[in-house]
Amino acid sequence: MDRFDAMAVLLAVVEAGSLSAGARRLRAPLATVSRKMAELERHLGTQLLLRTSRELRLTDAGRAYVAASRRILQQLQEAEREAAGEYAAARGELHVTAPVLFGERHLLPIALGFLAEQEEITLRLSLIDREVSLVEEQVDVALRIGHPRDSTLIATRVGRVERVVCASPAYLARRGVPRVPAELAAHDGIVFRGFAAAPEWRYRGDSAAFTVEPRARLAVNTTEAAIQAALAGLGIIRVLSYQVEEQLRSGQLQRLLPEFAPEPLPVSLVYLEAELVPLKLRSFLDWAAPRLRARLAGPQA
Repeated sequence: MDRFDAMAVLLAVVEAGSLSAGARRLRAPLATVSRKMAELERHLGTQLLLRTSRELRLTDAGRAYVAASRRILQQLQEAEREAAGEYAAARGELHVTAPVLFGERHLLPIALGFLAEQEEITLRLSLIDREVSLVEEQVDVALRIGHPRDSTLIATRVGRVERVVCASPAYLARRGVPRVPAELAAHDGIVFRGFAAAPEWRYRGDSAAFTVEPRARLAVNTTEAAIQAALAGLGIIRVLSYQVEEQLRSGQLQRLLPEFAPEPLPVSLVYLEAELVPLKLRSFLDWAAPRLRARLAGPQA
């Protein structure tokens, strides 16, 4: 049994919340993941996971082993990088992830400039609309939109984006313009489900935030599909400001209810906490962070 591999599989299962979700994250057959977990528990002589029809929970031994596994895999990555000389010079492969549309519009131009300056570094840029595990997928730095949920990561804030509700002029001419969030309930909506669950349509009022949603006429799993449906006049969408800045500027889409918009979301570059930061990572952060701040400081809508 490859214990390092078993640790990585265990972390994937725990972070995904189930054996099947962990298998999807690892792109491995469910039977393989289940077998590796059973082999690991037999090797340790203890139960790590409590499986029910509804959830997966860690035993006390499982919690301790997961914490140790995270430390060990991180130390292994650091040892490999140090052996490869990544702490002595800015060289080697750098793995960066970002949401698809943000990466294409903002991060890719910055990354191309970085590569032109750093001839000893190769870049692997993974653009994907899901939150990846930096440990399991061996990611050096990720661009994240939203408040960090993992306290073990270091976050460098580079800006913020707004949540925008909008629709095409043709749709609004046909159905009317909602003036307060409560009126959205009488409208058609386009729902973007790029992650496990769709975010709530939340708004700020005179007191606490509240939720109102239009009737979902269409649910899609890519932002671009949602935007195209809105441009076609199908209904109202809620997206992030950078995703529709061109359409808003050209008048193809019209922003709605801006005075009720929730607080903007932070945009950060996040990476694993470590005593030593590889020079290739430090060079990328020093290059990318100020350029991202400059791009995000401009108008988003």
